[in-house]
Amino acid sequence: MLFRTILNEIVPKRIREYVALKAMDLFSSYFQSNFTFVIEQRWEFVENQTFRAAEVYLPTRLAGLSTGKLLVGSSNLKNPAAEPKLGIPVNTKIIDEFEGIHLEWTLHSVETKKYLPEKRYFHLTCKKEFREKIMTDYFTYLAKSAEKIMSHRENLKIYTYNQDRSKWESAIFEHHTTFETLAVEPQLKNTLIEDLDAFSKGKDFFKSVGRAWKRGYLLYGPPGTGKSSMVAAIANHMKYHIYDLQIQSVRDDGELREILTSTKNRSILLIEDIDCGADASRRRQIKKKKDDGGEDDGEPQKGKKKFEVGISLSGLLNFVDGLWSSCGEEKIIIFTTNHKEKLDPALLRPGRMDVHILMDNCTPFVFKKLVAMYLKTDDHALFDPIEKLVLEVSATPAEVTQQLMASKVADIALKGLLEFLKTKMMKKEEDTKVEEDGEIEDAETKEAEPEEET
Repeated sequence: MLFRTILNEIVPKRIREYVALKAMDLFSSYFQSNFTFVIEQRWEFVENQTFRAAEVYLPTRLAGLSTGKLLVGSSNLKNPAAEPKLGIPVNTKIIDEFEGIHLEWTLHSVETKKYLPEKRYFHLTCKKEFREKIMTDYFTYLAKSAEKIMSHRENLKIYTYNQDRSKWESAIFEHHTTFETLAVEPQLKNTLIEDLDAFSKGKDFFKSVGRAWKRGYLLYGPPGTGKSSMVAAIANHMKYHIYDLQIQSVRDDGELREILTSTKNRSILLIEDIDCGADASRRRQIKKKKDDGGEDDGEPQKGKKKFEVGISLSGLLNFVDGLWSSCGEEKIIIFTTNHKEKLDPALLRPGRMDVHILMDNCTPFVFKKLVAMYLKTDDHALFDPIEKLVLEVSATPAEVTQQLMASKVADIALKGLLEFLKTKMMKKEEDTKVEEDGEIEDAETKEAEPEEET
């Protein structure tokens, strides 16, 4: 009794439970007829796909769960009164049946060191005589069932990386932009949809040519041209989750590899404003040279080039197209930038950024598409003068949208847009005149300079 009291005070409860569970498993292996499969969340540096399949499949077996507790919850911020969904409770048996074989699933969770994610794993228990049957047939059934469920999933998620806990954290992705509502040129939209559909069906092709099943896209163009909306349309079309990575904050190449391998299959890895990361890295290089006592010539030292804070260019290239990029399947990497010319040419080649998509300023077609969506009209007397100005001045879809949202009355909104574009046209003419006057002054100054004595 005294020993038990001392043990309870010294050893944490979770550790006692874990040790007791292991001891029970060991005892059972000798004296019981059951066999238990242990399915941990991580497997050889990547997410265990069998664990992922169980996470997806088991909630479908919870409706008839005969237990005293049930995990429920909702992340629907738009409808707090929505019916909660079922989650997988910890340390609770979930019963499944496969071809007449009785199966018991249990999810376990063990706390680890501070700031690290807990260790999670499933136990799958069956009679010993069915061990081979489960290995050869049931796990295949589990994987196919999970794949079918994911292909029809209702809610997409967007993830952000928590460095302190070294894990991705998610929220429901509720961006409703689709290719139907996206205001882009029809040829661009159709070409992109065909490319995405070919990629999603290309498992056998990528395998036959010896390439990782992934695709890289670069969205470039001025701010406000719809790059984020394009990402949302791609995600909604493919039914892929989004992993939004702030690459400027990644500590080193090792952490970058860990981040890559912890993303799920059938997902999009989004790296926005990658050119800003290059600028931040350049400032860091110059500061490091000053701290090291070197002269600041504005160029990074050869052999010490950094593309991101703590990340080498070679590390980023290997992340995108090297051996580590082959960890996982059916993954899309999307880069966005406002300044394509700032990117290293090594990043731009096929295999890293396979498809380059220019997100440009507003065109007459995009203007009409936006009017149809926001003002519910496809014809107006002001269309012609507005379309002519759209071709003359640089106006982003975001700027046009802002003017159209000023009023739900088409006459008012379109008049406001017309005035906005006329103001832009006047500014453009003034800037052109100033530039021409400056060129004339430079020429006159050069002509007035006395010839140098020879």
